[in-house]
Amino acid sequence: MKPAAALLALALLALALLLAGPLRAAEPSPHAIELPPVFRETFLDIRADARDAAREGKRLMLYFGQDGCPYCRRLMQDNLRQKDIAERVEKHLYPIAFNIWGDREVTWLDGSVVTEKALAARLKVQFTPTLLFFDESARVIARINGYYPPHRFRAAIDYVIGRMEHRSTFADYMRSAVKEPASGTLNDQPFFLRPPLDLARSGKTKPLALLVEQVACQACDEMHGGALNSEETRRVLRAFDVARIDLFGSTPLTGPDGKRTTEAGLARALQVAYTPSVLLFDSAGREVLRVEGYVRAHHLQSALDYVASGVYRSQPSFQRYLQERTERLRKQGVDVRLW
Repeated sequence: MKPAAALLALALLALALLLAGPLRAAEPSPHAIELPPVFRETFLDIRADARDAAREGKRLMLYFGQDGCPYCRRLMQDNLRQKDIAERVEKHLYPIAFNIWGDREVTWLDGSVVTEKALAARLKVQFTPTLLFFDESARVIARINGYYPPHRFRAAIDYVIGRMEHRSTFADYMRSAVKEPASGTLNDQPFFLRPPLDLARSGKTKPLALLVEQVACQACDEMHGGALNSEETRRVLRAFDVARIDLFGSTPLTGPDGKRTTEAGLARALQVAYTPSVLLFDSAGREVLRVEGYVRAHHLQSALDYVASGVYRSQPSFQRYLQERTERLRKQGVDVRLW
């Protein structure tokens, strides 16, 4: 190639790279989750948003999520993209989205100005997605910590838009609102404590993992066939006393607080709204963390490890711990599957 032609080719290549650079930089992150159009863009003054929602005859819904969250993506793509769900949300709710690591300023209901991440910490958001639903007086009437599959999510928003808080608590409503095809039996595991159950922590050295299930529970069957069959899950569970109760069971037991009750009585006292739920108590009988949404093995294992390791004492954010644990496992060559 002649020198002049070579110089021209290099110049054209440089120009092409220069033009391509900004275009690539402007592309959205592959981990970013696109919000459906039902979400509102506001000035994030929640007092004003609550007034606007009430003026429109709608109820305020706050969503807390993060990029790279597979459960948030499922909520957006599997739930809020369904026509009937999207129409209900658009007609009856006033949804606003927050990033739990975000720095946008939010004016909260008490007039305080905080960042998104500070608000998430204040509201003790430990799982994404987390959804808070408010009545016309800006009072929280329902909260979803984690991902609900579409049929359960429909029931949850029906509770909110039907103003059913005047007749029932959210947990009481959700316990009987959903019927789904399942095995029809409670799955057993060799590591479950045997009745009569004494869940009081007095004199015990291990923390307690309490599973709340029911016979008509497809997600319970899936958890037993998947996450609880994992060798890693069973390894982490060795640090716990593990008990399982029936959401509607009548068998007497002693609860973590030392009080006598029944399976159903304990589930009601603990306000369990989702099955399966995994409630984690420390060795003093205090509830540390609750997994009460649909989860796969990695997130369940991380929740168990968060409590078993005692990290919760110095790191109040489970999401921060989850990120650190995921990165550590990947550096060790572990194939971490988030979904």
